[in-house]
Amino acid sequence: MRLLLIWILNALALLAVANFVPGIHVDGFTSALVAAFFLGLVNTLIRPLLLLLTLPVTLLTLGLFIFVINGLLFWFVGSVLRDFVVDSLLHGVLGAVLYSIFSWALSAAAAQVMRPHNK
Repeated sequence: MRLLLIWILNALALLAVANFVPGIHVDGFTSALVAAFFLGLVNTLIRPLLLLLTLPVTLLTLGLFIFVINGLLFWFVGSVLRDFVVDSLLHGVLGAVLYSIFSWALSAAAAQVMRPHNK
């Protein structure tokens, strides 16, 4: 149940990002669900490997290269899916940052609402 809620919240976060960043396009909620699924899959399977391989560059840039990796992965998912389009790497970096912020905020709000209240 919790995983399904997080998936829906991430799709809503992706729709919000598409409204804020003009270079990111999502064709609807169903497309956002598919894109959120693939973003989660890519972040789970590919991102750790990329972080390990680029560790020297990440250390030299004091961690700022992680923004580039996140943007590249966001852009990659946008290039694979038909109904989710990311126009450029810059839009990918900005979209990934906003997606992380919106996703975190929605998940935190949902956790607060679902938390049992003791009196």
